[in-house]
Amino acid sequence: MASGRGRGRGEDDDRIVSYGDATLVRSDLAILRGPYYLNDRLIHFFFTHLELGCDEGDNILLVPPSLAFLIAHFPGPSSSLADVVAPLALSRRKLVLFPVNDNPDVTLAEGGSHWSLLVCHVPSRLFAHHDSSGRLNSPHARHLFHSLNPFFISPQDFRYIEGPTPMQTNGYDCGLYVMAIARCVCQWYYQGKNKAPDDDKENWFAVLSDQLYANKVHELRGELLSLVFSLMTETESKNTT
Repeated sequence: MASGRGRGRGEDDDRIVSYGDATLVRSDLAILRGPYYLNDRLIHFFFTHLELGCDEGDNILLVPPSLAFLIAHFPGPSSSLADVVAPLALSRRKLVLFPVNDNPDVTLAEGGSHWSLLVCHVPSRLFAHHDSSGRLNSPHARHLFHSLNPFFISPQDFRYIEGPTPMQTNGYDCGLYVMAIARCVCQWYYQGKNKAPDDDKENWFAVLSDQLYANKVHELRGELLSLVFSLMTETESKNTT
């Protein structure tokens, strides 16, 4: 994944923000100013922001990109993978979101060129894959689904579908779409529309259709920059007092 790892340390690698268990470095600011493909640090940062901003306890889990990637490409036996997945306590969650990356090479830290989002709504036994480039990441999302499915109660009841997704209009905003979709899905849950649907028309799909469009997605870069600068100012203030 395009995470910036593997380079020599320099000013661009200086840590600028620690937020929950997410960390950003100075080069991430240039990525946000764009137009550039977002890395896993930025997606992890935004997922942390969503989790810290909600009051849902253990109901919602937004899995960091690095952990989702590890689960999908775990090199050891399934018994060892269970040790990795167990702390996530998947079966007691209501909503779990997994970023999906198309990097097929676990040895290539900066591989991959596309992000999508796999949403698991546990009450309805549904995995929905949302890809802003059609079904480009579908093989990777299905692979992650099959890796995760055994760790849920009654795994045979879970199904995988390709969810409706607004299409990106360029080759680099896929990460922004993952963030925007994740926020919409979480807001749908917060608003109480979280009961097991009788059919797919009653879940968060309508929210995506009604609220997510290209201009709104593009605005996320500015929102994130403002949040980062605010946290930087807050950190500097604490350090000077």
